[in-house]
Amino acid sequence: MKKNTLCLWYDRDAEEAAHFYAQTFPDSTVGAMHRAPADFPGGKAGQVLTVEFTVCGVPCIGLNGGPVFKHSEAFSFQIATVTQEETDRYWNAIVGNGGTESACGWCKDKWGVSWQITPRVLTEAMAQGGAVAKRAFEAMMEMQKIDLARIEAAVRG
Repeated sequence: MKKNTLCLWYDRDAEEAAHFYAQTFPDSTVGAMHRAPADFPGGKAGQVLTVEFTVCGVPCIGLNGGPVFKHSEAFSFQIATVTQEETDRYWNAIVGNGGTESACGWCKDKWGVSWQITPRVLTEAMAQGGAVAKRAFEAMMEMQKIDLARIEAAVRG
């Protein structure tokens, strides 16, 4: 285990989530699975308790902790994209697999984990500041999934 690993709490589907992330995002893998040595709140001895995985190179561990805690937008994975095709692919994978759309490039997967599918053109426009950032920001505020062509048009003015 890495020195710093994100621990994500799942009701009981950490293994399914880890496999979905590994199939969806580059530099993502599923590692070791550890079974509970005894009964625990939300599960029985022998069931998968934790799953080690990476998402875009970020080490994570999924904990099947039962229904006590839920994910919120206070934590999200931000995935930087370059093209509309890449943006669409990740967005559609998450939303099309039981997830939900939100605003400004945010969506949730079916386990409640929040994702920001953020084209680099948007973050670069925001970094410019001033009128460019304002136009890009105002365009983004009208979107769910980010439309690169509309952000690029906003940047040009």
